[in-house]
Amino acid sequence: MNKTEARRAELRETLVNLAEAQIVRGGMSSIKARDLARDAGCALGAIYNVFTDLTELVMAVNGRTFTRIGREVAGAVTGHETEPPERRLVLLAHAYLHFAADNQHLWRALFDLELPEDDKVPDWYRSELQGLFGHIAIPVSELFPSLAVRDLDLMVRALFSSVHGMVLLGLQNRISGVPRANIEAMIEAVLLRLAERDTEKLNIVQINS
Repeated sequence: MNKTEARRAELRETLVNLAEAQIVRGGMSSIKARDLARDAGCALGAIYNVFTDLTELVMAVNGRTFTRIGREVAGAVTGHETEPPERRLVLLAHAYLHFAADNQHLWRALFDLELPEDDKVPDWYRSELQGLFGHIAIPVSELFPSLAVRDLDLMVRALFSSVHGMVLLGLQNRISGVPRANIEAMIEAVLLRLAERDTEKLNIVQINS
């Protein structure tokens, strides 16, 4: 790496750190290019020599957040590998809730960011999200071993969406949600029902080839 590339990489890291700190303090809407340039000690235009736009910068922050969530949920089941799969799903979901509750601005940035058209979302960004789904897929595949790969992916995404919705409504204190103290119990009640069903009873929609 030459000096120019090294300075560029250093500025990139600085900007991601600053943007992350701004999101933590005030949410994604608090990010302002001029503030970033001032705090980084660089020209405003230098930001756009490193990132195409602020969306790309927030995506870099989000990549870190996905990684952190992945570590949190993986840690939640470490030492519990012999627990029934539905119990491990509950542990994963509770870890997700705890991260969201403790890091609400960073967590909201994952879903509030308006991404580019689907075919322009970088592969690395998709990979970070898929890494999170991979933790969920392990116990789900044990619960439903006969699921085809595409149907397993559908089930994982459905469960994630269900838990995410409960967390979102609960943390936002929406009328259709429940108090935060009860979110864990609600998540557990839903996920433990999986142990009582099989793929036929769930009426999973099979995806036609």
